[in-house]
Amino acid sequence: MAEIKKILCAIDFSEYSPMVADYAKTIAKCTGAQVVCLYVAPSMSQYVGFHVPPSSIENFVGEIVTGAEDTMNDFVNTHFDELDTQGRVVTGYPAEEVLEAAKSENVDMIVMGTHGRKGIDRILFGSVAEKVVKTSDCPVLTVRPQ
Repeated sequence: MAEIKKILCAIDFSEYSPMVADYAKTIAKCTGAQVVCLYVAPSMSQYVGFHVPPSSIENFVGEIVTGAEDTMNDFVNTHFDELDTQGRVVTGYPAEEVLEAAKSENVDMIVMGTHGRKGIDRILFGSVAEKVVKTSDCPVLTVRPQ
């Protein structure tokens, strides 16, 4: 029988994040699992060559991470108040960081949203959820906005 002891809940702080959190919370309540709630802040390293001093980019990313950590604390307190939940904020490319966190945290399941992009938007922006689903070593539950 499959055991779910730890769930990675990947969020982007969009209006749909509470819906994603609700699924992770429901599964955690049923299984007694711990939840790791993850937000991936953009890296911005690709902009170093655009005549912007690297220190400016580092400061900007630092401010984003600090703000995201405050937002994460509020989010965890609001949506996971009665569960064993840890909030984490990392920087990088979302799909890669979600997969890395799943591996390093040894999670049994990933819960994440999908924006359901189609056509040219999907070609231009790709799908973080699709990359995670295709590459993950553990089951992935994707929650599509209604």
